[in-house]
Amino acid sequence: MALITEETVRSLAGFKSGDALVTSCYLDVDGRRLPSHLDVQRAFDVLLKRTRHRVNGHAVHPSVSADLDRMARHVKGFGRSGAKGLAMFSCSDAGLWEVFELPVNVTNQLVVHGGPHVHQLEEIVDEYQRFGVLLCDRQRARMFVYEMGELVEHTEVVDTIARHSDDDRGDRFKTRLDHQMAEQTQQHLRHAATLAFDVFQRNGFEHLIVGGPAEVRGELEHALHPYLRDRLADHVTIAVNSPVDQIRRAAHEIEEHIERRSEAAIVARLREAAGAHNRGVVALGPTLDALNARRVEILVVSSGYEAEGWRCPGCQAVAIIGRSCATCGAEMQHVTDVVEEAVAEALLQHCRVEVCVGNADLDVAGRIGALLRY
Repeated sequence: MALITEETVRSLAGFKSGDALVTSCYLDVDGRRLPSHLDVQRAFDVLLKRTRHRVNGHAVHPSVSADLDRMARHVKGFGRSGAKGLAMFSCSDAGLWEVFELPVNVTNQLVVHGGPHVHQLEEIVDEYQRFGVLLCDRQRARMFVYEMGELVEHTEVVDTIARHSDDDRGDRFKTRLDHQMAEQTQQHLRHAATLAFDVFQRNGFEHLIVGGPAEVRGELEHALHPYLRDRLADHVTIAVNSPVDQIRRAAHEIEEHIERRSEAAIVARLREAAGAHNRGVVALGPTLDALNARRVEILVVSSGYEAEGWRCPGCQAVAIIGRSCATCGAEMQHVTDVVEEAVAEALLQHCRVEVCVGNADLDVAGRIGALLRY
């Protein structure tokens, strides 16, 4: 499955279709809930029927009809191949056709709009980061890359360590053998650290998880390249020979913990800045105003938040109240989800977008806010 990055989403958000409409579809294809292809087809048909005849109160444009037909053909021929979510973006009049098979779940959604509907993709990119997972004991090291719920790489190294024999050769011999074993163990840990750095150079990852016996973990971390020590996120207590499913679950738990902790820190920073009226705003109206003024550094939004609003087709300003644009005076267009418009606009302005899951402090503050550049 192709890697979805922030740049992927930003590029999609910046797609220019002229006057043509863009059709965006997210479809849940998780085999645990939809075991047969017929189940997937039926779920798509439900979305299709809602959109086929009328969009936003108007008859469907021929270009949109062509988009829907192309999506229907793709779903009909779709082979799941491990995907849990499917994202499709089409604009027949402007030559857009992008399909992403996702290893994570999505919410079924079909949207026809002036641009690609990227909010769900951005939430996936924000929620799921890439982790390195290094498991090591005195002889064996296993290195994984964990991304979007899956272990996408597995590399390992095994070093043979000398053992005490049963014969009695005296304390002097045993002491020498102990030193030899200690040196071999240290060499193995250096090999493990080198393995981790090689994988980092090939794949890159934001965080590193280390697991192994307590008596070797300190030496292992000391042997890590400084780049990896800076990325050390947490430890796991699972053994180096643990099944892959157990390793995946452990990485997922740590990923969720780190993401919730990061979100809490951002929201705390936002509330403090907004409370002091110092480069922070909360609630939908002030946040949209800050976006229009291009002052936003980080847009913070609650997962699943939607609200109706307006967008100016001329200067692209977004607002909760229309119909005349406060920026240029042009007549604005009503949009069913101005939060989606805000996310897309933030990406185009190269702002960071932080989507928070279940953060009560942000919900109380209005479910959206922004840390400002000035």
